[in-house]
Amino acid sequence: MFTKQTLTAFVGALALASAKTISTSDEYPTAAEIAASQASVLPYSPVSNVKGLAFNRFAQIWIENTDYQTAADDKNFAKLAKEGILLTNYFALTHPSEPNYAASAAGDAFGMDNDDFHQLPSNISTIADLFDTKKIAWGEYQEDLPYAGYQGYRYPESGSNAYVRKHNPLILFDSVTNDAVRPRQIKNFTTFEEDLKHERIPQYMFITPNMTNDAHDTNITVAGEFLGSFVPPLLKNEYFSKDALILVTFDESGNYSVPNRVYSFLVGGAVPEHLKGTTDDTFYTHYSIIASLSANWGLPSLGRWDCGANLLKLVAEKTGYTNWNVDYDNLYINETNPGPLSDGDYSTYEPLWPNPATSGKCTAGHGILDVVKRTYHGLKATFDYSSPIPYDAKSGTNTGIKYFRTVKGKKETRTTA
Repeated sequence: MFTKQTLTAFVGALALASAKTISTSDEYPTAAEIAASQASVLPYSPVSNVKGLAFNRFAQIWIENTDYQTAADDKNFAKLAKEGILLTNYFALTHPSEPNYAASAAGDAFGMDNDDFHQLPSNISTIADLFDTKKIAWGEYQEDLPYAGYQGYRYPESGSNAYVRKHNPLILFDSVTNDAVRPRQIKNFTTFEEDLKHERIPQYMFITPNMTNDAHDTNITVAGEFLGSFVPPLLKNEYFSKDALILVTFDESGNYSVPNRVYSFLVGGAVPEHLKGTTDDTFYTHYSIIASLSANWGLPSLGRWDCGANLLKLVAEKTGYTNWNVDYDNLYINETNPGPLSDGDYSTYEPLWPNPATSGKCTAGHGILDVVKRTYHGLKATFDYSSPIPYDAKSGTNTGIKYFRTVKGKKETRTTA
């Protein structure tokens, strides 16, 4: 017979078991394990109020696999974009989906050119580590996730897809899943509604609709209707929207043979009134978001491709940083730099896992994360992370692209070569 003490211990053990890192796609939790975790794992919803330069809260909502013009032609996307700033030169990083999601959390795709099951080692830092340096509350909200911190390949485990692991950035990293608390900050939409109601929304959040609402298994019209019902109430919610910046973007374009430019816009209370309905033609990538978050809150860099990425103009103007202009001729950004997670053969590349930069000045201007400097001390950076365009001279990935800027009257021109 369970006493109160043994029941508490049993529930605690289940919670700890649920956080154990899954290393292969075959390690599906059983139906009984899922049910036990649903009953025992408590979502964790920390809050904070760290003031930023341009915004105090940031949310990004990702939609799937759609070319720029296709999204622009959808009435719901167009209507929402007019409520804020349309980013006309925002580029995804590669194909297919998963490497873009992984890169948004860690500043690199590590050669990933597939949607396979991946679990990245604990010596790779993520944006969670950046936020934790200043105790900035963060969280992910994944529609149809069965319970907080679920690590399965998909859910439900058979039939039509709803939730998929490949669209969940932070669950891919040992540095998150090996922690006793961090997995509980990866929650579902039901918890989002509860967190909103009880005013415990984090300052940073990544929001992933299910495979129907994100257009992956449907189309842009369905995704537009979802956004048309999901976003406007948030903009009207004073608690959520005040001083908040919401990015709606796509993981990648749908056509792999065209430039990987994706329809993206910023809305929310942090968008100045005079900028609503305007466009921003600055060159951005998913790495620009990591860099902008760091610059906004005075956080260090991961020392990877976030290091040289352009800042969102709203943030750049607050910091005095001058963004790079990019020559768009032959700019596609459709390939992943070499790395160990590729389906191709990069065995001749050394090191197999790319080393980040551990010194030098990054865009955000607040140095490089201490744990990165300690972990990779004395190792040479694998790539030129000072570039706003991810490239690799050895493989020829994204090379030959000119970019330039003028600082204090002096024009500086570089080439990815």
